[in-house]
Amino acid sequence: MHAIRNLKMCEKECLCLYVCPTGATDTETGQIDFTKCIGCGMCVRSCPSKALSLVPDLYPLQQPKAAEICDAVFAQARCRVAAESLCRGAAEAARDPIRKQTAEAMELSFRRQAEDLYREAGYMIPQSPNVRKMLEAMAGSDDPAFPKQAAARLLELLQRQGH
Repeated sequence: MHAIRNLKMCEKECLCLYVCPTGATDTETGQIDFTKCIGCGMCVRSCPSKALSLVPDLYPLQQPKAAEICDAVFAQARCRVAAESLCRGAAEAARDPIRKQTAEAMELSFRRQAEDLYREAGYMIPQSPNVRKMLEAMAGSDDPAFPKQAAARLLELLQRQGH
């Protein structure tokens, strides 16, 4: 286990700096150095804004889901993707700023719902075989703008965890 910080929630009270026995918190970036963090949880318990939490170093393999469940989840996700597209079109066509803002908010909402559904079906869980296949395909990309080293590093980390 090691600690992570949600920077959006952090109120910079910095109690974590004082209680960390290894000095794993970087005062400049607010990040936690995983190589120093021992997972004791003292920073998590001391944080008044609840911006810190502990996460496991290794995640369990994804459990298989029944095909009919995945089919139903994918059908719902496709509906959310279509709704997102409609909202994007409505936002682009809107002349009234309030309608544009509403359409943009709905677009984002539908995107998040679709992401949640895909994650539930197992297609966006880092340790899923689907992510490994996607990264392997992307790492073979000829696009010079694609960050091949980042994809290779992610594959290496997944391999180290046995996924």
